[in-house]
Amino acid sequence: MPPIVSYHFLKQTRIGMYDVAVIGAGVAGIEAATHLAQMGFEVLVIEKDERAGGHVATWDRLFPFQRNAGKLITDMLKTAEQAKTFKILTNTTVVDVRRDGQLFRIWLSDGQGITTSAVLVTTGFRLFDAHRKEEYGYRIYDNVITSSELERMFASGQPVVTCKGERPQRVAFIHCVGSRDEKVNNRHCSKVCCATAVKQACEIKQMYPDAEVYCFYMDLRMFDRHFETMYLEAQTLYGVNFIRGRLSEAAESMDGRVTIKAEDTLMGKLLKISVDLVVLMTGMEPADDTDELAGMLKIAVGKDGFLNPVDEYLQGNHTREKGVYVAGACTGPKTIPETLADAKAAVVAIDEYLRSGGETKSLKEAIIEIIRNRRKRVKYEEN
Repeated sequence: MPPIVSYHFLKQTRIGMYDVAVIGAGVAGIEAATHLAQMGFEVLVIEKDERAGGHVATWDRLFPFQRNAGKLITDMLKTAEQAKTFKILTNTTVVDVRRDGQLFRIWLSDGQGITTSAVLVTTGFRLFDAHRKEEYGYRIYDNVITSSELERMFASGQPVVTCKGERPQRVAFIHCVGSRDEKVNNRHCSKVCCATAVKQACEIKQMYPDAEVYCFYMDLRMFDRHFETMYLEAQTLYGVNFIRGRLSEAAESMDGRVTIKAEDTLMGKLLKISVDLVVLMTGMEPADDTDELAGMLKIAVGKDGFLNPVDEYLQGNHTREKGVYVAGACTGPKTIPETLADAKAAVVAIDEYLRSGGETKSLKEAIIEIIRNRRKRVKYEEN
């Protein structure tokens, strides 16, 4: 823990004063910050990457209606920028947080110190590192890629090709890579992988109608509205082959193709198929800085590593620390609509907190109190 900050530090450091600090500028952070700013609150969004939008900013089309992901982020940011009290810092991380009465004092990696009445954590998730499943051959075999890498290929507008620049004749999608897997300590379902695989399989068929496409799955969890329709169309309109069975082994042949072995558990048969391209559907894990932020803000962390709200049924955005809130995939895997709805729910909770009598002082009053306390402490230390 850093030493007590002196009054001289407060005088010499540029202090930004905000009603809400939002940590993370993915879709949850942007959505919540926009609504809070539209309600008149001074909002600062802190984003560690060079641009806002999170993972969605790197994607192409979104299931189930093929909406352009980049345009979604652009539209959200345009709306946010129209709110005069919305501010965003990119390439910036939180170094430390300390509570001062009803306020939070936050130190940032760019040297700034800010003061805020409430904190909203929307740090999202990281994608499972496919290196951890060595048997699948990621970065060992040239024609084994992840679903995120395939999505970037789609977003580039260029044809999807093998490492030799050839169009793939056979493509295999492997579900649940890093999810529902005791070996990598991830019991949870990442919720969006099945739908993403079906979407991407259809996109491959749209690009190459004659290609053979296979989806190897444990269980197809097409849980949301329109998802079953997408799954049905994948079979009837595009001829995607769905095989219930987990990949057991992948090996590269002399010509660069990948031979995969799996069991078709519905047919009770062992399968051996050579394909030109293998796509690993990597799941969601807690973001890299989750534990560190949880410690700073005194947020409980679940056994799965995601942040725990105080009550998942009735207070899904509240934490055990007053004034600290959570939203989006930092509390577990979510679809984009679920994430946006969760962000709006957090806005309601924060608005209630900031407007409730006796819960917080005005920023001006609280800052004056902090400076007075610092002065008293400095005089005491000098004596």
